[in-house]
Amino acid sequence: MHFRQWKRREVMALAGGAAAAWPLAARAQQPPMPVIGLLRHGSRGQSPQLTDAFHKGLKETGFVENQNVSIEYRWADGDYDRVPALLADLVRRQVAVLAVPGSTISALAAKAATQTIPVVFLIGSDPVELGLVAGFARPGGNLTGIAQLMASVVAKRLDLIHQAVPKAGIVALLINPTNPFGDAEWREMQAAAQALGLRVHLVQAKDDSEIDEVFPATIARGAGALVIGADSYFFYRGARLASLAARHSIPAISNYREFALDGGLMSYGNSVVDAFRLTGVYVGRILRGERPTDLPIIRPTKFDFLINLKTARLLNLEVPQALLVLADEVIE
Repeated sequence: MHFRQWKRREVMALAGGAAAAWPLAARAQQPPMPVIGLLRHGSRGQSPQLTDAFHKGLKETGFVENQNVSIEYRWADGDYDRVPALLADLVRRQVAVLAVPGSTISALAAKAATQTIPVVFLIGSDPVELGLVAGFARPGGNLTGIAQLMASVVAKRLDLIHQAVPKAGIVALLINPTNPFGDAEWREMQAAAQALGLRVHLVQAKDDSEIDEVFPATIARGAGALVIGADSYFFYRGARLASLAARHSIPAISNYREFALDGGLMSYGNSVVDAFRLTGVYVGRILRGERPTDLPIIRPTKFDFLINLKTARLLNLEVPQALLVLADEVIE
């Protein structure tokens, strides 16, 4: 073999080897995917539509899990006492953003856990009153998110259940005693009841065994209807609450549309699914470089009113035509 031929083959071989090595080198130089810490109050596998909505919001900002972003999931399994430890673990992992949708307790714990990692919350109460942010337009600090302001809506839910069951002079409110948000709902409920000339009683539950006692306690207090508080634990127990309400023949209304879909009499409130989508959008915007302090608190303004006529018939209730006209959806 001539020297000139050997040299040409050697150069081609070296070039081919370099070409093969180049993708590996390029991948090695790419920065690691950012990691989102997502804390959910429920259990793994519960309400997958909420996780899907969060992913949809991320995708709207250009992020897809396992393609250009990674997600560390944590589940509190309905136990608020587990929240601080779960958040501490995510902070230790130095995630790029913390998402804590659906729980006031989680939002407060996240604020206590870190002053540097951006946090996106989804709560039903006023974040300014809670001390989470400095203001709605300019949150300040490292937190921002969605505030559904559900406490004020409890008055509307009381009015709707009163129209459906006008003979019920006493109405009960169910809250979770471990959630400070329940206190605000109770104050709003008392003021609304006074304006309507109704008496109200408070019933409480923080776990499944106490939920089983809610309806006997409601009946024992002479209440003819029940307003279910907007605590996230009650969202995950919507089907159970609807079943118990039917078993004890108690007309009930919830903040969550899923309650009416699962057989509860009525629901009135914001879309939780859309709120999870908005949470994902804000997380994506932060990953793209925006600061929490520059992202104003989102206050959803659309409310859905559902009536389950099948349940009304089981309860021997004649739903007024005025309510049927108001309803966004009537389940036959």
